[in-house]
Amino acid sequence: MVEFDYSLSLLRCWGDEDRATQGTRRRALARAIKSHGDVVADLSGLAFADSSLMLDLAALARRLRTRDSELKLREPQPQIKALIELVGLHRLPGVAVEAALA
Repeated sequence: MVEFDYSLSLLRCWGDEDRATQGTRRRALARAIKSHGDVVADLSGLAFADSSLMLDLAALARRLRTRDSELKLREPQPQIKALIELVGLHRLPGVAVEAALA
């Protein structure tokens, strides 16, 4: 599930996200694109994702970058962090991965 809180510029992702759920996250991503400033994607509750979510996040980061804003990926689980690194999302300009505080 993906939801966007405009007042916090927070894109919350949890559960499982793949191609089958891609259509349900479109509204949240469209709202995130229209936000002002940086967007934080809270990935702490995301148990599973495939490359379709990573591509959507990359597209969001690209749109934010045109406004000199950043996409911050907050607290991805180890398996999600591995996917982020596998697809190279963390290397895109305007993308930052924020690990959990110890």
